[in-house]
Amino acid sequence: MVKTCLKWWRTEIGERTLQDISPSILAECRDRLLQARYSDHKFASKKKPRKKSPATVIRYMAALSHVFSVAANEWEWIDSNPMLKVKKPALPQPRVRFLDDDERKRLIEACQKSDCSYLYPVVVIALSTGARYSEIMHLRWRDIDLERGIARLEKTKNQDRRALPLAHHALELVKALREKQKDAAKTDYVFARADGLAPMEIRKHWYKAMEDAELEDFRFHDLRHSAASYLAMNGATLAEIAEVLGHKTLQMVKRYAHLSDQHTAKVVERMNKSIFKD
Repeated sequence: MVKTCLKWWRTEIGERTLQDISPSILAECRDRLLQARYSDHKFASKKKPRKKSPATVIRYMAALSHVFSVAANEWEWIDSNPMLKVKKPALPQPRVRFLDDDERKRLIEACQKSDCSYLYPVVVIALSTGARYSEIMHLRWRDIDLERGIARLEKTKNQDRRALPLAHHALELVKALREKQKDAAKTDYVFARADGLAPMEIRKHWYKAMEDAELEDFRFHDLRHSAASYLAMNGATLAEIAEVLGHKTLQMVKRYAHLSDQHTAKVVERMNKSIFKD
């Protein structure tokens, strides 16, 4: 991703030196990027190419901003980072799409009927832990403690280690996989491909399951939103949800706050009963 961002900036900026790049030039590049269309996106078509989202543009800006910061602070090639003066595009309201009870039932049934034996346990783990797709697919047996029901994630999106709790049905499925793989070819990946050298690619099976379940406007990452939403509706605080999902701040989980309203109301009711009992 970073290489792609920097390659685009180099094409747009041309042969200018660092000293010649002004905030106004960067702002023009930002605007062109916001209007850029590309047809190679997995959800795009030739008749309807997609634009890069504001979030993608911000990532492009962040990549170049880091280059300028190093050039200014460590190498002293320039006096300051010009990207700090360039306004970032506004982000839309954060997406909150989660499965209702009927959708979850249809998806589970479709995954159970899939030709891919890994799809069902992967989806169950995603729904029960809120883990990301890459975190689940790169799980290794050496990082899983079946006795304690814990999977250690050594590499996450935030570059932090975190423990992934495996409980109830998810833990049962992982134990069943361990039994099946005891006599199979040796591999450390929980969801290994045939040669055992890397995780299996299950995306085409996921898309087929979504089609069979008749789900609309749903992505694998929305399983993470679903897990967080279920936690909120079952009384988990925002701090607890952030801990489970691996967020460093509460900002990312505030989108689930409205789902905790009923739980919050019960807390206030208990407090009122306690202090006004007389």
